[in-house]
Amino acid sequence: MEHHPRPRRNLEFISAEDELLCRAHMVALEGMEHIALSNYGPSPARSFTFLDQMTTNISRPRIMVTNDDGIDAPGLRALVKVLISTDRYHVQVCAPDSEKSATSHSITWIDAVSVKPVDIQGATAYAVSGTPADCTSLGISGALFPAIPDLVISGINMGSNCGYDIVYSGTVGGAREAFLNGVPALSISYHWSRGKSSIPDFKLGAEACLPLINAVLKEINNGTYPTRCFLNIDLPTSIVNHKGYKVTKQGRSMNKKGWRQVPSNTQGVTMLSTMTMETNTSAREETTVDSATTEGHFLFKMEAKGVQVDTVTEDSDYRAVQEGYISVTPLGALTNAEVECESYFKEGLPRMAEYPSASAL
Repeated sequence: MEHHPRPRRNLEFISAEDELLCRAHMVALEGMEHIALSNYGPSPARSFTFLDQMTTNISRPRIMVTNDDGIDAPGLRALVKVLISTDRYHVQVCAPDSEKSATSHSITWIDAVSVKPVDIQGATAYAVSGTPADCTSLGISGALFPAIPDLVISGINMGSNCGYDIVYSGTVGGAREAFLNGVPALSISYHWSRGKSSIPDFKLGAEACLPLINAVLKEINNGTYPTRCFLNIDLPTSIVNHKGYKVTKQGRSMNKKGWRQVPSNTQGVTMLSTMTMETNTSAREETTVDSATTEGHFLFKMEAKGVQVDTVTEDSDYRAVQEGYISVTPLGALTNAEVECESYFKEGLPRMAEYPSASAL
């Protein structure tokens, strides 16, 4: 079968100016047809009129779904099922064959990855032995699927990905890989809370994202969608009562981590992609360390130490999620430092260069 990859866009990585443009564009999307539905409930029925308007002249766009929780994860399965149920898209799935949380943007460079077809009714699906970024790279390459997707969606992740936790996220890494290769992308994460959240919430989250997904596809079809950013979407714990979409900035919040020594027969506890500790959840299985493989070694296990809350950044992603909004954050791939840091080194570097050796300290 002959493949015809989409020509690479003239991609420039996001700058401060570009970020403002992307944010302004998303604010415009946010207001289209009252897209921020403050009373948007668990059923997508009330949004179908809006979806019909937004998908006019779009002939079954292709959406590729990936994640970092693995192809059998409830978040991915719920998203795929909701997308298929609309009968509006060609749905492709290329996702890790097992848990790959917190793998960030790592790729498999030396070894080959294995690919296995997976039966998901209504979709063409493959499980891959690599990372989320591997899955996206393969899925948009033209080597696996007969056509390049119009949109890549990574998620829905079990656990939010806000603030500095974005750096660790394999979910965001899957979307970023598409962005780096000129394919529009969204990453979607759900703020899972033990005792409050349940597996059906993933379906509600997927349905709540449909208006935005269709708005993005409409803009892509019209050639007006910004190519200098991708979107990171975080869903609040109470999807049913969410307050609508809110365009946000990546804040400085993060889940603090520590280490503790454990015996070889210690039963594991589950840590979500965001490094949030879960000690009892029906969605994950606890694991036991094999003492036979650890004889003669010390074992240390990472554990959550609480959340470092960002109280400085206005309109931060974490704050919006805590307030019940669906956070929509335009992201890029550049990691430039804060302006004050650049100013410091512009002024201080010539002075630092005057120190000839360590003896001058």
